[in-house]
Amino acid sequence: MPLKKINTVLAATFILFILWFGTEYILSPETTAPGYGLPSRPPGDGDGFLIIKGIRDVVLALVLGILLVTGHRRALGWVLLVEALAAYGDMINVLTHHGSVATALGVHCLTATLMVVNGLLIMRETRSVAATPATPAPQHA
Repeated sequence: MPLKKINTVLAATFILFILWFGTEYILSPETTAPGYGLPSRPPGDGDGFLIIKGIRDVVLALVLGILLVTGHRRALGWVLLVEALAAYGDMINVLTHHGSVATALGVHCLTATLMVVNGLLIMRETRSVAATPATPAPQHA
């Protein structure tokens, strides 16, 4: 299978996964929160804070989706690399708040690392395109 096709499938998978997870946080934060990995839910009505995470995830997925659909593959690679920081941040958040190490590493760190790998593969795929200088149009007298 060509590298471009593998990269496209991986990117589309990330987009769908992040979009699904973010939507779950928006629609059902109380049941989705335990999957984040923190030891306890905020006391009282903490749904607003959980919905913030859902909105963030949906926006991250939409940005990736727009870049994939419009064919801006090099930008897609860069954005995957940058957006991986959000998942690494989630991992650090879970670890520093005495959450589940298994979830921090098995969900957040794994997701972030796979996003970095996908981003680097897309950067490699598009490297020759980015390095090719534009040829000037022939001049007619």
